[in-house]
Amino acid sequence: MADLRNAGLVLAVTGLAHLVAPKPFELITKPLFPEDTGDWVQRNGVTELALGAAIAVPQTRRIGLAGLTVYVSWLAKRGADAFRK
Repeated sequence: MADLRNAGLVLAVTGLAHLVAPKPFELITKPLFPEDTGDWVQRNGVTELALGAAIAVPQTRRIGLAGLTVYVSWLAKRGADAFRK
């Protein structure tokens, strides 16, 4: 279970990085969120921080993993829709 804890911490730190240094994430985010890109970088950062923290803690891990599944599925749909245009 240490692997899931570490994975959660990495995801949380990545989310925090969105908030502290958003510029590199804007390049990645813009194709999926061409409007209000900066806002979406922050929203995604908060989401990743929260999900990562939930995954890192054994008591909230299941809900964190469920949330991560929904989040990744949603991002994949956004990506598919963006590149289909």
